[in-house]
Amino acid sequence: MEWFLNEFEAFVGVNLWTMLFAWVNLLILYLFLKKLLFKPLKDMIDSRQKEIDDMYEDAESSKTKAAELKCEYEEKLEHANEESEEILRTAVRRAQLKEEEILRDANDKAARTVERAHEQVELEKKRIINEVKNEVSGMAIGIAAAVIERDVSESEHKELIDSFIDTIGESDD
Repeated sequence: MEWFLNEFEAFVGVNLWTMLFAWVNLLILYLFLKKLLFKPLKDMIDSRQKEIDDMYEDAESSKTKAAELKCEYEEKLEHANEESEEILRTAVRRAQLKEEEILRDANDKAARTVERAHEQVELEKKRIINEVKNEVSGMAIGIAAAVIERDVSESEHKELIDSFIDTIGESDD
């Protein structure tokens, strides 16, 4: 076998002990690098990956929270719209009732005013009628007194009435 090894070394140009030494050196170098370089590098990559995962998780929770808030605000907005419509309907209803009340009061006042005006017209009419009656009575008394004082003919009677009417007409002016 030694012959084979010598032949192998001669063909490949590598000494078996040199190769074994190189493999051991490579193994030691690998363990050394694993301990000093790969482990800290892996820890750094793992921590960075954790930070990225946390950021994605935070972003997802923020997105979920934003969606919930959006739904909540939309619901509040819809409720506010309904509430404003109800307030508007109530205000319109109150305004209509107030308008009806004002119209009713105005109609009542107008009716009372018209009624008072009719009463005043009636009173004025009665007063004027009473005045006319008093004047006619006074004329009749005056005519009767003139007729009684003397016996008058028809033409004198006519003249007497005309002069009496003229006298009354002058006293009114």
